[in-house]
Amino acid sequence: MRFFLIYIFFLLVPAVSHANSETEFVGKTPIILIARISVKPGLVEEYLEIAEEVDNETQKLEPGMIFHNFDSDPDNELAFTWSEIYLNSEALIFHLNAAHAQDYVKKHGQLANSFEIEIYGNLSLEAIRSVKNLGLPFKHFKTTKVGYVRGEYFKNLN
Repeated sequence: MRFFLIYIFFLLVPAVSHANSETEFVGKTPIILIARISVKPGLVEEYLEIAEEVDNETQKLEPGMIFHNFDSDPDNELAFTWSEIYLNSEALIFHLNAAHAQDYVKKHGQLANSFEIEIYGNLSLEAIRSVKNLGLPFKHFKTTKVGYVRGEYFKNLN
């Protein structure tokens, strides 16, 4: 019986260590967020103003936001996309809770028809809850075992 238990232990050790290595970095690696916006006709200039306001505040106050860009759709003058890269889940949560981001979402409701979020990467459970609490359509693309992060580019940002 003892040999059987030792055998089972050695069978499980690699599985446990692999599971730990996959979950060890959940929420600690960079995250990509894509937010697709549809602005109401006649309100594009007003929308660009609130987008610029939140962009300026984000740049000043959020070192964990590595990239923040607002792009126009080449085929639809009312469609825009936020492209954002966060250092980690903590940076995403900070952004979602920031007064300037919450103010932007409120103003968005008056100027736009839709706001859909896609997030790519391994989010912490707290980050997932924070995004869901926005009440906006949200799709999370989880990282598979394929891929990597060049950590040397991010070590000075932590």
